[in-house]
Amino acid sequence: MRFVLSVVFALCAGLVSSSGGAAPSVYPVQEQFVDANGVLIYTKTLGSGPPLVLLHGGPGASHDYFLPYLLPLARHHKVVFIDERGSGRSEKLEDSSHYTVEAMVEDVESVRQALQLGNIDLLGHSFGGVLAQAYALKYQQHLTHLILASTFHSTSAMNAVFRKMKANMPAELRARLEKLEAAGLYGKGKPFERHRYSADYMTAAWGEGYFPYIYVNKPDPAYDPLQSGTDWDVYREMWGSHGEFIIDGNLKSVEYADRLSSIKVPTLLLVGEHDECDPSLSQDMHARIAGSKLTILPHSGHMTFVDQRVSFQAAVEQFLK
Repeated sequence: MRFVLSVVFALCAGLVSSSGGAAPSVYPVQEQFVDANGVLIYTKTLGSGPPLVLLHGGPGASHDYFLPYLLPLARHHKVVFIDERGSGRSEKLEDSSHYTVEAMVEDVESVRQALQLGNIDLLGHSFGGVLAQAYALKYQQHLTHLILASTFHSTSAMNAVFRKMKANMPAELRARLEKLEAAGLYGKGKPFERHRYSADYMTAAWGEGYFPYIYVNKPDPAYDPLQSGTDWDVYREMWGSHGEFIIDGNLKSVEYADRLSSIKVPTLLLVGEHDECDPSLSQDMHARIAGSKLTILPHSGHMTFVDQRVSFQAAVEQFLK
């Protein structure tokens, strides 16, 4: 049984000019928990128009990193942000083996049904793009449009990108990462540190290693690799335990290349020119999804909607029209 617990707030947009211009628009914000197959999934809804569901990355992040950058989409769409199971404000699970792409697909479908969204536009970023593909491969009859942003369709191909990324690092950084990885990344340090990466590894991997592939045009001055907001149970189960530059958790089952030709809904692929998810991955996906559109955003890393905010939003709006 699915039920929805909701709280309604309001978000104002625009200002009344001193010359007596038009009244400001108001976009009510509805926060709710959908009981999806026994897991409470947090959602935030605002705007009006065709429903646009957004899936965040990580795995184990939350919808928060989309904000405030994607708020303007609410002017023309009913935007639904989801925190995936175990992530953000959604329910944490006792058994981490239930953090799987397949289970999360069913959570998305439960949200669609519980909120009575009908057919939806679906946008997934990073790991959220993997989840969006999995949803499309099972439930594409409920999709109007599919947007895959800065993502991958094959773990083996993504791991090859990581090997190349690591090979291109300065020798000192690569040696430092490999020494930390060889010693084991969990169970180190003080008791409160033992269930996550050490500060040294997070700084080396997410700071020095990843940063050039995350932002290019507009680096976030507040970016801090030690404040990732990651749910570590989700991350370790799905990504794996052996470092940032190899996926060997249950995400290793993601090998969709031979199935992408079955996707028939209009599909847009967005990727940064200097993306962590190398543009070659999106180019391969584009070749496999008939009629799909590919946009490579220049001077952009993984956070395309930050680096090229206007271009990203314009590409999405134009495609959805």
